[in-house]
Amino acid sequence: MFLRNIKGDKVIWAVVFLLSIMSFLAVYSSTGTLAYKYQGGNTEYYMFKHGLILFLGLVFMYLAHIVKYTYYSRIFQIALYIAIPLLFITLFFGLNLNEAKRVLPLPFGLTFQTSDLAKITLIIYLARMLTKKQDDIQDFKTAFLPIIIPVLLVTGLIFWDNFSTAVLLFITSLVLIFIGRIKFTYIASMLGIGIVAASIAVVILFSLPQGQQGRVGTWKTRITNYVDVSKGDSYQVEQAKIAIATGGIVGKMPGNSTQRNFLPHPYSDFIFAIIIEEYGLIGGVIIVLLYLILLFRAVKIVTKAPGTFGSFLVIGVAFSLVFQAMINMGVAVDLLPTTGQPLPLVSMGGTSIWFTSLAIGIILSVSKEIDKKETDVLNLNIANVNE
Repeated sequence: MFLRNIKGDKVIWAVVFLLSIMSFLAVYSSTGTLAYKYQGGNTEYYMFKHGLILFLGLVFMYLAHIVKYTYYSRIFQIALYIAIPLLFITLFFGLNLNEAKRVLPLPFGLTFQTSDLAKITLIIYLARMLTKKQDDIQDFKTAFLPIIIPVLLVTGLIFWDNFSTAVLLFITSLVLIFIGRIKFTYIASMLGIGIVAASIAVVILFSLPQGQQGRVGTWKTRITNYVDVSKGDSYQVEQAKIAIATGGIVGKMPGNSTQRNFLPHPYSDFIFAIIIEEYGLIGGVIIVLLYLILLFRAVKIVTKAPGTFGSFLVIGVAFSLVFQAMINMGVAVDLLPTTGQPLPLVSMGGTSIWFTSLAIGIILSVSKEIDKKETDVLNLNIANVNE
């Protein structure tokens, strides 16, 4: 009965199911040290907690795919007016974790990462504006300004305490705007403005006293470590490399990781390294293929989407998720400097998993409307034949 109520692209549902299983297994395996440190050795605590988060994520995904995708245009226009003030509040009054204010405290010891709401809200806002402005898309004042201002505002607010997320969102916005047929000269100017603004912000932060520089020291250390290992502490990268090297082709099998005891954040930032250690090169390739399949199915949905808004919506959301996944995996295999980006639907987390689930649910909502349209056409053809 439940399976009959699941609509949309079945391949995407299968990808979500497989990633969720891998997430459950990998998080349970990699939280042993965390359990002994904070829960008196109760390893089941994080297993049940993460399992509940994944289950709620699937519920949010299911509910999101039921709603007709066109409703999200208005819903997230309103959400943008909520997300921007929340980013301001987080910037000044958020919890200070690792010299960064990224989350707001909630009851029962929970936290809310406002950048997760801002990411999906900005992407859907851009999809809405690009759809509405198609007739005047080449005009600077009518089309470009209403699009660039929210992008610079949102990414600028995120930038101070979450540099990698701000860059990821900024690049996603550029890709979506390019697809939306905004003039390339405007996009180039937008990129230039972004680089200049970021440079000014970094200079300002460097000019502040040592204790008030926030995340600048962390950014500098990560880039230095990546460019020249001999100049900094490369502990995280070295432990990740050991995990990957010892995994071999088929891995050590589930639960047999040793590097989870040495690698910082093996359940989030470096979970891909743990997956390769336990499931080998085969497991790593499967994870990469699952994200590529998600992107491929999203592109297929874009080509069939019943409206321009649906096309922009799907490609923006899908690109953001897959781009983030590739960054996380690139960090784990030392292709990129450490960023702190979670692996979507796999890394342990709360709001990140829930907003990822919501994003995929929106993609499925568009897919559902395509299936409905094709079914209506098929039924009409059958009716005409019978007549």
